[in-house]
Amino acid sequence: MADALLAGATGLIGQALARTWAGPGTMHMLVRRPVPAPSPACLVQVVDFGQLPALPAAQSAYCCLGTTIKVAGSQAAFRAVDHDAVLAFARAAQAAGVTRFALVSALGADARSKNFYSRVKGETEAALASVGFASLVIARPSLLLGDRSALGQPERHGERIGQALSRAIGGLIPSAWRPIAADVVARALLRSLASPAAGVTVLDSAALQRLGR
Repeated sequence: MADALLAGATGLIGQALARTWAGPGTMHMLVRRPVPAPSPACLVQVVDFGQLPALPAAQSAYCCLGTTIKVAGSQAAFRAVDHDAVLAFARAAQAAGVTRFALVSALGADARSKNFYSRVKGETEAALASVGFASLVIARPSLLLGDRSALGQPERHGERIGQALSRAIGGLIPSAWRPIAADVVARALLRSLASPAAGVTVLDSAALQRLGR
């Protein structure tokens, strides 16, 4: 059983994962609205993350669910996606036989942070660690490089600034903070779950750059 599950398939990293997936097995893309499958190796399933059905049997799962407080409209709505929906997907994936799970978190995630965004990301990481996957990979990318407008998503101000800085002084920015392309993160996640270490592995942006080259 080499199938995989993907939640958050319409975002920058999720789409890159689906495009890059070459098997073995099928990638089941769980989405809130119908989207085209990027290849015959992917199947699209429309779901409600608030009431997930039984998921297809799979070995691995990739979670790229995420929003911003501005897009969500409130802190509570943000937490419902970046914490509650992530955990719901993780538990449903585990019930489907998944033993290898990868989460796209964020640089600065810390359950003790005074910053609400970073604190929720950190709390989500901690909650996932207690679910009991044999292998859990947590990716903490810096600002993402990619064309959100092509996905029909609003551009994020911080990412726009990050892209400009990367072009101007990218070599001077520490690798752990340097903006990173969504395609690079996707390749790093696929490689990290292909032969994962047992337990929890945290990949900062520098590690993602190395793995995803």
